[in-house]
Amino acid sequence: MMSYMVSVETAKNILEANLIDGKITLCPLLESLGFVLSEDIFSPIDIPSFDNSAMDGYAIRWEQGNGSRKLQTQSMMRAGETNHTTIQTGEAIRIFTGAPTPTGADTIIPQEYVTVQNGSIHFDWERFEKGANFRKIGAQNRQGDLIAEKGTVVSPGMVGLLASVGISEVPVYAAPKVGLLLTGDELVEVGQPLSFGKIYNANGPILNTYFRDLGISNISIYKAVDEPERLQIILHELLEEVDVLVISGGISVGDYDFVKKGLENEGVEELFYKVSQKPGKPLWVGRTETQWVFALPGNPASTLTCFNQYVKPCLEAWMGKKNTFQPMGTFPLQTDFSKKGALTFFLKAKLENGSIKVLPGQESFNLIAYGNANGIAEIPKDLDFLPKGTMVRFYSW
Repeated sequence: MMSYMVSVETAKNILEANLIDGKITLCPLLESLGFVLSEDIFSPIDIPSFDNSAMDGYAIRWEQGNGSRKLQTQSMMRAGETNHTTIQTGEAIRIFTGAPTPTGADTIIPQEYVTVQNGSIHFDWERFEKGANFRKIGAQNRQGDLIAEKGTVVSPGMVGLLASVGISEVPVYAAPKVGLLLTGDELVEVGQPLSFGKIYNANGPILNTYFRDLGISNISIYKAVDEPERLQIILHELLEEVDVLVISGGISVGDYDFVKKGLENEGVEELFYKVSQKPGKPLWVGRTETQWVFALPGNPASTLTCFNQYVKPCLEAWMGKKNTFQPMGTFPLQTDFSKKGALTFFLKAKLENGSIKVLPGQESFNLIAYGNANGIAEIPKDLDFLPKGTMVRFYSW
């Protein structure tokens, strides 16, 4: 347990050393987008599974043709054809893209190069060679070939590939079941009247949206008043049912901040408490043998920063992704930047035209900049002044 404030680097090293592997599940192919394959996938069939035409045109047997021979055309092969056809001597068969090629045929002449006269086809033989536009069985892959590697994120293209070989379910790292606990007597839900002394609940929608953007939909949302006994009951219930518990607020040192003690009572091991950063210093992270617990400071900008920097990478690692703590990249600042204090600053920023624009409104309560920001810029703790053009890390949402 860390009993003192840690640096950003130390906090991330601790988390990387404690990453939890998520469960593996079979996911319906159409629901697998964005998930990570937990196994190598091998093709159950040859693709193509039969010789077929790559063009609309005419199937021929190359050896029987030359510049003067006429090929008669009477038959036709459509895509989806199930009858087996054998090409006859002196015959050309009208064929369409994807249709099975006749037995004995080995070349497809595209229709735009063919003239048909009195039932015979004519074309310039010099333009083509044997095998043109002819897709052979297994040209893409053979049965048993590795077609998707473990650790690959399922993309729309991957879905298409797996569908093409007949795979309807894929083994992936499952999304965790998440509990979201919102603390604070001052919170009022959006859509309700706002009385004096109350504030709208912004962190709930922020975190709920972030979870869903990561592909996590199994979310239990609880609210807790600032009363330790009731909070303890809710913590116990949540830790009985979820894989990851994220708490908003109640983790500082105020008279009504009861979260830290409640988690200790539930036997959650503290990994660290407080990070030398701005915003989001009062961050608490712990774990059980199989669960993550993140207690985030209540100010919205602090919540967003801590989620982006610490919670999101752990959730992505749970779901099988690699190198999740790495930034999107390093980019130059558009303007000079100066700061006071030996803290790492995480700034609301916009990456545009290959450079970072630091947005106004950096206070921890202020969400205005987040309407335009597309990520967070990291300013190292040991630098007080960064001239325009200084390369800094940028983390996208």
